[in-house]
Amino acid sequence: MTTAFQPRDPMIHEPSCRSFQNIMETVGRRWTSAILLAGQRGARRFGEYRLSVPGISDRLLAQRLKELEAEGLMVRTVIPTTPVQVRYELSPDGEELMRLLQPLVEWGHRRATAAAS
Repeated sequence: MTTAFQPRDPMIHEPSCRSFQNIMETVGRRWTSAILLAGQRGARRFGEYRLSVPGISDRLLAQRLKELEAEGLMVRTVIPTTPVQVRYELSPDGEELMRLLQPLVEWGHRRATAAAS
């Protein structure tokens, strides 16, 4: 006897689903996870991010940093020196997100290792 899939809660557009989808789309956007990882590993200045994320253009890096700041995952600090210094670092929410994503990264490594065997 085959049973059809019976969802526990047929509402997939509830607020928690939307917020999950939004963060997955943010993290899944091209270059975003690499930028977050660079920040977690200590990048602070624009040039450090550019060196840590090979292949990204300056325009796209600037755009992604602005998006991550708007999402509350990065903090931009302007230091009024000559010349002006701008620093980017993970916000507390960005740090938490990176901690939460670590099991997913490990899972991906295990799958890649198993596929290579």
